[in-house]
Amino acid sequence: MAPLVRFAPSPTGFLHIGNARPALLNALFARARGGRFLLRLDDTDRERSTEAFAEAIETDLAWLGIVPDLRARQSDRTAIYDAAADRLKAFGRLYPCYETSEELERRRKRQLGRGLPPIYDRAALALTANERAAMEAEGRIPHWRFKLEPRVVAWDDLVRGEAHVDCASLSDPVLVRADGSYLYTLPSVVDDDDLGVTHVIRGEDHVTNTGVQVQIFEALAATLPIFGHHNLLTTADGEGLSKRLGHLSLRSLREAGYEPAAVRSLAVLTGSAEAVRAVATLDELAGLVDLAHISRAPAKFDPHELDGLNARILHAMPFADAAERLDALGIPAAVAEPLWLAVRANLHRIDEVRDWWGVVAGPVTPVIADAAVTAAALDTLPPEPYGPETWKAWTTTIRERTGAKGKALFMPLRLALTGLEHGPDLAGLLPLIGRDRAGRRLAGETA
Repeated sequence: MAPLVRFAPSPTGFLHIGNARPALLNALFARARGGRFLLRLDDTDRERSTEAFAEAIETDLAWLGIVPDLRARQSDRTAIYDAAADRLKAFGRLYPCYETSEELERRRKRQLGRGLPPIYDRAALALTANERAAMEAEGRIPHWRFKLEPRVVAWDDLVRGEAHVDCASLSDPVLVRADGSYLYTLPSVVDDDDLGVTHVIRGEDHVTNTGVQVQIFEALAATLPIFGHHNLLTTADGEGLSKRLGHLSLRSLREAGYEPAAVRSLAVLTGSAEAVRAVATLDELAGLVDLAHISRAPAKFDPHELDGLNARILHAMPFADAAERLDALGIPAAVAEPLWLAVRANLHRIDEVRDWWGVVAGPVTPVIADAAVTAAALDTLPPEPYGPETWKAWTTTIRERTGAKGKALFMPLRLALTGLEHGPDLAGLLPLIGRDRAGRRLAGETA
């Protein structure tokens, strides 16, 4: 059976580079196996979830090349969660608790002070019907906890191999808040079963959740998916990534001009058995992903490495892939291809093409560093049309006339023609600059 995987972000902020990792690992897993990708918005947090963030998630995924086959929103599915909660209550696995957050915190501190693990003591299970009625008469509204069985839950993890969680060491998790809204845990299980998710691939910070959720799956007689828990992407200093790190949001990376292929390559290959390198297509990247070979160590995201990947992708990008974006940058169609081929090897971000078009089209204030060289260059400037061999033939003539060679020849020409000390090969720029503009710059005129 073809797999169905899911990416389940909360629309409470912008996706960041760390979120890109599970999104891509799921999408690539499905792509390599002819499966499907479900985008499920976990929007049970009514106060923080917004439509703007939901739309931003779709935009960010599309930028990465991920187009969901299926979509779901938990806010549309409350009735199915209610039915599951009712079943768990009937089975005696979901029980009401009346403690306030302040009471629970005091109890937790007492346990820690006595050297005990700070887990819920199930005091609510000892309440009689009259005691519960009395608390409700006081105005207390219960939250609802799932009663864990005190046993080890084990599974064969796609990434970690044999994995287990000792549920005897855990607190009974709250599944339903006092206001009736659901926390993440129960809706996630119900959705995975109801929507037919076959593989749950997510960060290793969910390992404990998996132990709890397996028991909920079993209590509901639901079909267990196959689990895989990959290492997390961190900053270069080992700090965990979060939505508060706005500069690492996919939105900010996109606006800064990074290529999606660079972001994909780094997000997926960092912390894997494969060397980090620029991978142009999703299909090629899918062929490199092996969940069983992902490292157990944190995967550190280095912005400098992203810069290098981005540059290498641009350096190899054919004009056909860049044409539409050059048009959006305002590059005239008549010169777009030769300009791209002339400057792409010097680009770090694609919008830098505009800077080089400015150097070509002017105005540029020339720097005359060697009057003898520039005078000889002006005197021997060949007639148009210019082609790929014009530069070599022309500079050979200048060298023969002046005796200048190497840097002493080429630097004065670069400074006069571009006003800059560094840049693309002038053999490609000269035909774009043209004879008239080149002549005026060699004469020291701003042109």
